[in-house]
Amino acid sequence: MNFLAAIGSVITSTYRHTKGVSVLFLQTLYWLVIGPFKGKSARKQSIFEQMVFAGLQSAIIVFFVTLFTGIVIAMQSAYQLSQLGATIYVASMVAISLARELGPVLTALVVAGRVGAAITAELGSMKVSEQIEALETMALNPVRFLVVPRFLALLVMLPCLTIFGDLLGIIGGFLVGVYNLGLNPYRYIDFSFEFMVWKDVWTGLVKSVVFAITISMVGCYMGLNTRGGAEGVGKATTVSVVTSFVLIILFDCILTGIFFFSNL
Repeated sequence: MNFLAAIGSVITSTYRHTKGVSVLFLQTLYWLVIGPFKGKSARKQSIFEQMVFAGLQSAIIVFFVTLFTGIVIAMQSAYQLSQLGATIYVASMVAISLARELGPVLTALVVAGRVGAAITAELGSMKVSEQIEALETMALNPVRFLVVPRFLALLVMLPCLTIFGDLLGIIGGFLVGVYNLGLNPYRYIDFSFEFMVWKDVWTGLVKSVVFAITISMVGCYMGLNTRGGAEGVGKATTVSVVTSFVLIILFDCILTGIFFFSNL
């Protein structure tokens, strides 16, 4: 009975949080689309600040993660391909695997760990210190004032970081291919893009957009619903990051299946 009660509690909690995130997403879209026609658009300065925080300040971490990932893929695949006399195809493997899968996912995980946690902690601190209520008292909608700038910043910057990460990963593979495997640099670059098609690029960007929505909505929702003072902020931040990680992997699996089994 205790086990069934626990399962029921998890299902109820999941439904409640899913409904809450969905409502927050619809409210965000409302203020994003309808707000400007009412003269209540988000502040440009706030959007710019969030873009700098989410994008430019995350670039260093993305740099190291994707560069070394490209190096590792090249080294791991070179061993098997060299036995087939097809070492040059290391270039294609690195480029396609990064564009389709590893670039978007690794970049999203980095951003979720850094930006998603920061969003939850910041909004959670504002919630427990009653700054959110103060905004409502001043007739400032918290969704328009706090959520929309963060949503827009991630929606723009995460695809940009993904492209940046893809290129860095290809450079990492290039370093291994040219300076370790002894491949011709011009031939390596040619093979990196010879087998890559437009679908490889846009599927990765579609994933990054979905991941951006996920990170921003989960982070903002958990922050706006924080309870219990400083301890509650810590718990909300932990739950936000873990939930974002799980949803990123889940949505990646779903989108990969859709793209794989469809003729898009």
